Amino acid sequence: MRDPRVMVAVPRERRPAMAALWSLAARLTKLLADAREPLIGQIKLAWWRDMAAMIANDPAALPKGEPLLAELQASWAGQGGLDALVDAAEAMLLAESEAERREASASFGARLFALSGGTEVSGKRWGLLWGAAVVEAQPEARALLDDAGNSVTPARRDFGGSRALLMLDRWAGLIAHHEGDRRLRSEGLLLLRIGLFGR
Repeated sequence: MRDPRVMVAVPRERRPAMAALWSLAARLTKLLADAREPLIGQIKLAWWRDMAAMIANDPAALPKGEPLLAELQASWAGQGGLDALVDAAEAMLLAESEAERREASASFGARLFALSGGTEVSGKRWGLLWGAAVVEAQPEARALLDDAGNSVTPARRDFGGSRALLMLDRWAGLIAHHEGDRRLRSEGLLLLRIGLFGR
């Protein structure tokens, strides 16, 4: 979402909220990537869960000095749902089987897309690709990549009219179709086509 080619498809008034939300997703993703001990990762995720609760119920009580919290406070104060994204990240952290990783990955994408204005169905394929990037072991990443490549393409109506989310899903589908191999030219053309024509 933070890619300028995608962000330009977000209505101007929604851009600060989307930038903050996807920055939170990036922060949670980095936390997962850096977590060498699940317990330490859980402690950090618990802090973010508490912050999500404050954003929803008492934004004035948020601690000062954390730029991302300030961004979230400015655009998400009084709104719930961010804690569900943290829960999905924790499920990914603790996943031990292929089925658990698949469910946690799809859940992270589903919740992120739902918070972004789509439906939970619309984010599952993106989530599976996200999961393939998060896990370190090659067999586990390959399984998630295969799941993303074999998943059903969501209908346009599932994106709640968001061209940006449609772009992200189709982009994820293209990467999964090429088994994770990045083809920057064709990806750029895809984003340009959807950005201009919506399909």
